Amino acid sequence: MTPVPQYQSGFGNQFATEALAGALPQQNSPQRCPYGLYAEQLSGTAFTAPRHSNRRSWLYRIRPAASHGPFAPRPHAFLSSQFGADATPPDQLRWNPLPLPETPTDFLDGLVTMGGNGSPQAQSGCAIHLYAANQSMQQRALYDADGELLIVPQLGSLLLVTELGRMSVDPLEIAVIPRGVRFRVEVPVTGARGYVCENFGACLRLPDLGPIGSNGLACERDFLTPTAHYEDRDRSCELIAKFMGRLWTTTIDHSPFDVVAWRGNYAPYKYDLRRFNTMGSISYDHPDPSIFLVLQSITDTPGVDALDFVIFPPRWLAMQDTFRPPWFHRNVASEFMGLIEGAYDAKSEGFLPGGASLHNCMSAHGPDAATFESASRADTRTPQQVTDTMAFMFETRCVIQTTRYALESPQRQPDYFQCWQGLQRHFDPRQR
Repeated sequence: MTPVPQYQSGFGNQFATEALAGALPQQNSPQRCPYGLYAEQLSGTAFTAPRHSNRRSWLYRIRPAASHGPFAPRPHAFLSSQFGADATPPDQLRWNPLPLPETPTDFLDGLVTMGGNGSPQAQSGCAIHLYAANQSMQQRALYDADGELLIVPQLGSLLLVTELGRMSVDPLEIAVIPRGVRFRVEVPVTGARGYVCENFGACLRLPDLGPIGSNGLACERDFLTPTAHYEDRDRSCELIAKFMGRLWTTTIDHSPFDVVAWRGNYAPYKYDLRRFNTMGSISYDHPDPSIFLVLQSITDTPGVDALDFVIFPPRWLAMQDTFRPPWFHRNVASEFMGLIEGAYDAKSEGFLPGGASLHNCMSAHGPDAATFESASRADTRTPQQVTDTMAFMFETRCVIQTTRYALESPQRQPDYFQCWQGLQRHFDPRQR
């Protein structure tokens, strides 16, 4: 039987876990480790990063990660970290969900890049991908040296087998695989689909709460990190690296998931979006989406993030004499949205679960005509409960440059702009 994943609670904690009693040594790098294991340090930040932001873990494994042959290039038709080769239009863009593949396709081969900014070389920016798969990764493992991976399942549960343990991730949950951590993805035979944000910049972290106080938004205790679990298998396995925007492949003669014990704070984690403590206005006006911030990748400029992960969960709307859906707006930030389930309250139709939209820097957008007319006449004397929905947004400070795949995809909705063409003129200078 497949063992049930076990977890530790907390975000950024100094964890210590062993799958074999006594496998954790008393010091980080003893002359000889218990059970003949190798000690290996995995660092996700600069060695001299401040203590509160330093991320690293010590792994105790059967063979060190260095035990492999030379890498060779491995092509991938739709995966990219090179942006700007094709012109990005200022249009509002929207796509239907990816269809599930008809031929056997695993998570890696089912990835398609929609856009991004920055570069792995500069360790700044991000890439945004979609995935659709119907087959588990078999005798193959992947690691991403370019960035950490924020995985948002929309259809089908994933089993993420990583060096530091196993995680089962369902729709309405997210998972983060740190830069450099080896993993494989197992999917149900019925298929799986979702979104991936590849963060080239600083590690994702919880935002400071400021005037909110000590409670609210995402709570540290609701983040789960796997306990140690190892495979002791001496058989061939393909190891794939994403490095400098390209894929590379080599072969190893053992399972890469042979970490018997580990300690530290650089590890995969998952979070249930339903645990988010939503904040909102209870008097008037519509608050900014920053109050829905789950995770952020900060920059050297205070208050300016490279990447924000924001959700729009079920909630109560109580503000009076206020247009309750998101208003018409233009932002210096760029917004890539996805829908996990239900309907988004600013779009009455056309935005489907598994679909996506992109509103880039200063591209005007907002509610469609039907939503505007309905919300403008709604009775705001009573609270309104928004139910059966979960949308999210990858928001970046830089333009998300679209790939040729995204612009030419059969899932692109060429008539998306039509949802605003029905907005009527209401202006009458004779009547206030």
